[in-house]
Amino acid sequence: MSTFVRIGKKVKKFAKSVLLPEPKTHVGYCRRIERVKTNERVCAMTFDDGPMDLPAAPDLFGGRALTDVLLDVLDEFNAKGTFDVVGTTAENYPDVKGAVGTPAWGGVAFDHYPAFECDGRGGAVSCPQLMERIIREGHQITNHGYRHVLFGKKSFVYGKRHTLGSLDRVLDDLTALDRLLRGQYGYSMCMSRPPHYVDRIDGVFTSYDAYEKMGYQYLAASFDGAGWLPSKSESPFEAEVDEMVLPLQKKLEEDPDSFCGQIIFQKDGYNMGLRTPVAVGLRRQLELLTNAGYRVVTVQELLDRSPFADVGADDPDFETFRALAKTHAVAYSNNTLQPDKPMTCGEFAMLAAPREAAVDERLRRLLAGSRAYRSRYSGAMAWCREQGLLPKHAKENTPLNAELLKDAAALFTAMPEDFSRRAVLRAFQK
Repeated sequence: MSTFVRIGKKVKKFAKSVLLPEPKTHVGYCRRIERVKTNERVCAMTFDDGPMDLPAAPDLFGGRALTDVLLDVLDEFNAKGTFDVVGTTAENYPDVKGAVGTPAWGGVAFDHYPAFECDGRGGAVSCPQLMERIIREGHQITNHGYRHVLFGKKSFVYGKRHTLGSLDRVLDDLTALDRLLRGQYGYSMCMSRPPHYVDRIDGVFTSYDAYEKMGYQYLAASFDGAGWLPSKSESPFEAEVDEMVLPLQKKLEEDPDSFCGQIIFQKDGYNMGLRTPVAVGLRRQLELLTNAGYRVVTVQELLDRSPFADVGADDPDFETFRALAKTHAVAYSNNTLQPDKPMTCGEFAMLAAPREAAVDERLRRLLAGSRAYRSRYSGAMAWCREQGLLPKHAKENTPLNAELLKDAAALFTAMPEDFSRRAVLRAFQK
């Protein structure tokens, strides 16, 4: 089955890059953070599905909890991790255990972490001491779902899985973990990664809608730290460690700057073979990165240094863009700014309208059944028309011009010199 998953991943990658067009991006408050543009040798590591209070497998650390082992290694290298935690999977029963080595290793209908019938040894609910250590030592925590249930259907690989299936249920699940972290630990999360990267919730809503409502950014990754797929070799653990280390080593040898701004995916838990190569592989990865002059920081620190995928500190308008992005929707959902593109009416509306109109009112209308609000820009466009900032006939895909903006002059320090995204963002008055 692991071979099936590997082949499936390759087919999916080929389909995305060759057969299918790039998904349509939109300007919004939620941006998919895969990597950022920077010339500094800084990168981030994310650890999914923990914390885990069971020992590593094989246990080479005297019975210490896997999450403690990972924290020990991070501390040794003065590195900061980003832990994408779950609440608890103890509520995901009744269920039956799937075969080891398959995607159903932890459960056929639901996921169970750290293992089937061991739910009480993992997750934020059951592991307060691990959560407290993560926070105390300055690592970041992000929201991987209270129960780690798929937002929507994913027929390939997870066709038998139960799903949350509605925006309200997704929001309830995310909110449950958010409240737990705030109430028990005094910690506020600002990012989330959907279980198994399933974005579509139903025929109307996606994870971007849920994250905009929560005030989250979408935590993605640009490099697979590996180790989560089982090896079929005669020495599977050693092979899985090599699969974590050798690709990273090769990439650094090809280009020592290749990890600048990258976000690396890891797993704080068992892989599909019920082994934990990350317990050994993490040290070797950090040795390679440290020897190449890298610092491993939280994703939030990475964003604080350089928020965008295509515009870095060498851009003359970087500070303006960075400041504006803290309060306004300025970047596309793939975290690019594309400053030299013409700005459209829809993108301007997202910049000008308050979040309540662009996000909350749009979602309220959609939940009430209004098909007129399916467009990402519909709430913001309606508000701008009501306020007289855009004429009634303005279409969201129409490029801006002076005539369209004649009634919105008060929003600018001076009318933009042209109507590129750069010029409009530069002239916009917060």
